[in-house]
Amino acid sequence: MKVIIIEDEKLSAEYLGNLLKRIDASIEVVAMFDSVKKSVEALKKEPEVDLLFLDIHLADGLSFEIFSKIAIDTPVVFTTAYDEYAIKAFKLNSVDYLLKPIGKGDLHLAIEKFKKLNFKQHTMLESITNVYHQLNKQYKTRFMVKLGESIVSVKTDDIIHFVAEDGITILVTKDKKRYAIDYTLEQLTDFISPIDFFRMNRKVIISINAVQKVNTYFNSRYKINSELLSDETSIVSRERVNDFKAWLDK
Repeated sequence: MKVIIIEDEKLSAEYLGNLLKRIDASIEVVAMFDSVKKSVEALKKEPEVDLLFLDIHLADGLSFEIFSKIAIDTPVVFTTAYDEYAIKAFKLNSVDYLLKPIGKGDLHLAIEKFKKLNFKQHTMLESITNVYHQLNKQYKTRFMVKLGESIVSVKTDDIIHFVAEDGITILVTKDKKRYAIDYTLEQLTDFISPIDFFRMNRKVIISINAVQKVNTYFNSRYKINSELLSDETSIVSRERVNDFKAWLDK
């Protein structure tokens, strides 16, 4: 099997190459590249290679840019230190992804998966496109809110939660200030980072910075310990509990 490693850290690339040889002595690393530019130039020549190992963050950009510049029919395994949340969209459609530091067991499973996989390139490329947009999506860093006759700026980092009250969405800050904003909770989910904020029930989107203590609650639910939330709004709805636990672990 012939592979190409695209990785901007020399030691990481060499480590991966050595690990591949330990797993299967027949694997041949035919080339290593550390940038989008060099990778595109080399892959344009259509080298005979069976599998690509791509780090997401390269010296001159994201490796996803390679796919926007040339058509690639070769299966891909992504190697990245990036959080799993950002790459789950193509977890089932690319050959695999490996989170750094890469373990021998995980790498071996990826190789075996590749050997058995009936690979569908167009599905992978569609997934890569989705993830590329997700990684580059710009979330709001501040909200402009009305204060009397003035407009003031509130940094997203200073927000502890959004709550829906009587048809109005209220932004609540660390210093307990409350501002009405012209967004519904549904609209907010498109504007704020899902890593930093979580829709815990029908009425509240909470900031990760506001979750200092969580208590177990009736019927397999959780309750956020917060003086600024009522008993009703501080409860994580049962259908969101598993996602909430996963969010806290990120």
